[in-house]
Amino acid sequence: MLRQTLCALALLASPLTAQPIAVQESTFWATEVNTGDMPPAAERIPAQPLIVDLEAKGRALGIQGGTLRTLVSRSKDIRQMVVYGYARLVGYAPDYSLQPDILRDVVVEEGRRFTLHLRKGHRWSDGAPFTSADFAYWWEHVANNAEITPSGPPEWMIVNEQMGRVSFPDPVTVVFEWDDPNPSFLPLLAQASPPFIYRPAHYLKQFHGDFADPDFLVQAILAARVKSWAALHNKRDNMYKFDNPEQPTLQPWLNATGKPTSRNIFVRNPYFHRIDTAGTQLPYIDVVEMTVVGSGLVAAKANAGEVDLQARGLGFRDVAILKKGEAEGNGYRTLLWANGAASQIAIYPNLNFADPVWREVMRDVRFRRALSLGIDRRMINRALYFGLADEGGMTALPDSPLHAPADLAAWAQMDLEQGNRLLDEMGLTERTPNGLRKLPDGRPMEFVIETAGERQEEENALTIITDTWRELGIRLIMRPLDRDILRNRIYAGTGMAATWFGWDNGLPRAETSPAYLAPTQQEFFAWPKWGQFYQTMGQAGEAPDMEAPKRLLALKSEWSQTQDTARRTEIWEEMLAIHADQQFAIGILSGAPQPVVVSERLRNVPQEGIWAYDPGAHFGIHRIDEFFFEDAFMQVSQ
Repeated sequence: MLRQTLCALALLASPLTAQPIAVQESTFWATEVNTGDMPPAAERIPAQPLIVDLEAKGRALGIQGGTLRTLVSRSKDIRQMVVYGYARLVGYAPDYSLQPDILRDVVVEEGRRFTLHLRKGHRWSDGAPFTSADFAYWWEHVANNAEITPSGPPEWMIVNEQMGRVSFPDPVTVVFEWDDPNPSFLPLLAQASPPFIYRPAHYLKQFHGDFADPDFLVQAILAARVKSWAALHNKRDNMYKFDNPEQPTLQPWLNATGKPTSRNIFVRNPYFHRIDTAGTQLPYIDVVEMTVVGSGLVAAKANAGEVDLQARGLGFRDVAILKKGEAEGNGYRTLLWANGAASQIAIYPNLNFADPVWREVMRDVRFRRALSLGIDRRMINRALYFGLADEGGMTALPDSPLHAPADLAAWAQMDLEQGNRLLDEMGLTERTPNGLRKLPDGRPMEFVIETAGERQEEENALTIITDTWRELGIRLIMRPLDRDILRNRIYAGTGMAATWFGWDNGLPRAETSPAYLAPTQQEFFAWPKWGQFYQTMGQAGEAPDMEAPKRLLALKSEWSQTQDTARRTEIWEEMLAIHADQQFAIGILSGAPQPVVVSERLRNVPQEGIWAYDPGAHFGIHRIDEFFFEDAFMQVSQ
């Protein structure tokens, strides 16, 4: 039997060998402790905390205190606190290896049986015990409750058409088990937006029809203006959205803001499970202030020194103004991190578009190749990024061991002559008097690309592409929309095409699940309905009816069933080659530096890093709870 124990190694001091650590009390919660409303810090942390050896990581031991200011452009983006905080059952270390975090350790047997060991004495942010009962509540009363989850347990619980099993041997042990290996399970738990396979049962039971007082439930449903107890439960259960201050959390900071506002306050979790080797409970920073501003104001406010840590809402175009503010002494430094997205800008023709004529045209690979050949990537790179980005299609980045230069270059050199020849071969030879090609039904070829209207570089790139595509006989029409409206239109098949980033994970390895390369999720704008079909197990969307996507699904399935690294590498290489050949998403540029604004007073922020949503959760992989202000004591005294 193959048996592997995933433990925190250097980060977790063994209680058998380490000297006892005197836990220091937090000045932030001192009043509550002194009045008896909260136990002292030594009793708040788990009996087996995660002890972080900062010196081994090349970081300094910090001090508690201070308020960190950051900005978001939408009220719903307070969920970034869950991304940045990055408390996960298991999480990525800076080298992208997986290590236990909330869990004490994980024992993996044959790649199919996962025994999760919790930390004894771990508590939710309100002081209630965090035990296997919280996992049981999720599995038995949320995932398998038809009123709360009509579609049943999540699709990732199914491996080779067999539902996994979950058991709870004791208060600190949870077992997930499948008949066949499930190599995606642990990486899934480490995502920026993970499946929360546990819930604060003691809090949510008051809203659950199987547990709640009927009279209270009726009144709560009326007060919340929802139609059922299940809708009320879902409204209160927002582990990722993070917009319910009453719901206990395991994240480093908890939401201390009441109703939605433009200024959101998050305060340190008194029961957080990480401490440093000096006995100081993390996070070091007491308060995070997240302010909602217009997207166009982020760079200006950063330039004025009104943020302490900011990358979201900033682009390469902002570097000049940020460097200017830095030189003027506005109290910050501007770092340039690598970008982990597979493409900075990509165009997604919607192969599930509702218009049958356009859909047939877009499904012809010659059309997608012609669009790619009609893009002057060199001009776009020079105009937007001073030539610092990598020109080419969407594929694994050069820092990935799976990177292939041929995939990056496939159909990526501007060649209008070849592009026109491909369109002629399709039979699209008739033109309007002003030179536009005609669709088979006689309509002029007006290709509508929708954008979220949030990134100026997207619109600038499309403006340049408009001129070169005109040489192909295609008129590009750009349509800026709200992000949610854009997504809904694409998902419904009413959007013809969209621009977005490339794959979040541009740094895959052989052991990385290639599921996102196959039609397994509607979020990939080229095949939303095929993704819906997979995600809902056939209850919504459409089954793939093109050979290349079917092959991608077959390869993804084979990857899941083999433990052989060489074969997994071959599968990845074939899937990346299919994407390069088929141009499902037309990548333009990748690797554009990401500006990161950091207060001069903020310490332990890495000089070099990778800005990526998955894997890494933006700042999460760099453990923002370990950042601290060098003058925190002065801030507290003031």
